Amino acid sequence: MEISIPEITLNDGLTLPVIGFGTYPLKGKDGVNAIVSAINNGYRLIDSAYNYENEGTVGEAVRRSSVPRHELLITSKLPGRYQEYDKAVATIQESLYRANQDYYDLYLIHWPNPSQDKYVEAWQALIDAKKWGLIRSIGVCNFLPEHLDRLEKETGVKPSINQIELHPFFNQAEQRKYHEEKNIATQSWSPFTRGFKDLEIDTLQTIATHHNKTIPQIVLRWHYQLGAISIPKSASPVRQLENISIFDFSLDDAEMAMISALSRPDGRIADQDPAVYEEF
Repeated sequence: MEISIPEITLNDGLTLPVIGFGTYPLKGKDGVNAIVSAINNGYRLIDSAYNYENEGTVGEAVRRSSVPRHELLITSKLPGRYQEYDKAVATIQESLYRANQDYYDLYLIHWPNPSQDKYVEAWQALIDAKKWGLIRSIGVCNFLPEHLDRLEKETGVKPSINQIELHPFFNQAEQRKYHEEKNIATQSWSPFTRGFKDLEIDTLQTIATHHNKTIPQIVLRWHYQLGAISIPKSASPVRQLENISIFDFSLDDAEMAMISALSRPDGRIADQDPAVYEEF
């Protein structure tokens, strides 16, 4: 039985499910099979990126899926090395060619790379690509408030979404508050901190046992109740279903606070601070 996933409407009117499917590092035949399985299990939002080198895999899975293209929402991302305007335009087109798609539903700048200082012209390329019908909604990843403010100030266009590192050990409370004030949706990458081992701790296990759920289900419910769109990845059909089976229970305020309290200042997975981190 297909599970119905609640939806959220972005500031430009595009509607997304609150849980999507992450595809890094799924590639090739096994990647296609995993993504087709996810679609068959009810996922409609599929997250990819130019730098994942799997846009072709995503496109092939979409082609093989029995779900019509217009019912799917496909995301890709612009890499740091192509943020100059002309390069960004060509890269968006190349992304579409790789995936054999006429358009992306969501296209994001992957990192601000502030020392290069080209993210505003990259943003203008996304704005224009949307006007040309190549993209339905445009957003960013890993942008800090000062980067977001600059985009809006210099182009007049605010991102619909900001995909950020967000998990119990790095809860991004201030960034999420800023998003809420600006009506920018929050999307969580690495919602489990890239693996379940780090999550095998007493707090999460106690809550999971209380609800007769798994730790990943508890964590994804936490994301949902924070108002964030999570994009868990799993090649296992059983785990794929488990990850979207979180809408038959809820966490109370105390449980939400217990999970949020796991956050720590050095909680980033790989110390990728957007203020200084450079993506190639």
